[in-house]
Amino acid sequence: MKRTDLEKNMAHKLDSRMKSAGTPGRFAGATVLDRKEQRKLDQAKGLIPFAVKLDAQLVETIRALAASRQMDLNALVGELLQQGLAQG
Repeated sequence: MKRTDLEKNMAHKLDSRMKSAGTPGRFAGATVLDRKEQRKLDQAKGLIPFAVKLDAQLVETIRALAASRQMDLNALVGELLQQGLAQG
């Protein structure tokens, strides 16, 4: 086996170990939900995923507005959509 193949195998092993490792201790205080749990919580709230593609500058403006209002990005987008639909 060539040296480059050995290096690739070692990198692959390291990558798989990193992916299978748990949450680091410094983040242990925050509860991290897996995708299934998060999806179930969202469904219980009546939320569904809705993906859209927006201009990067518009997204930055929305993020800045959410940060200034200290709101969740999803809540702000929902509020803005409701206001827009009420006007039109």
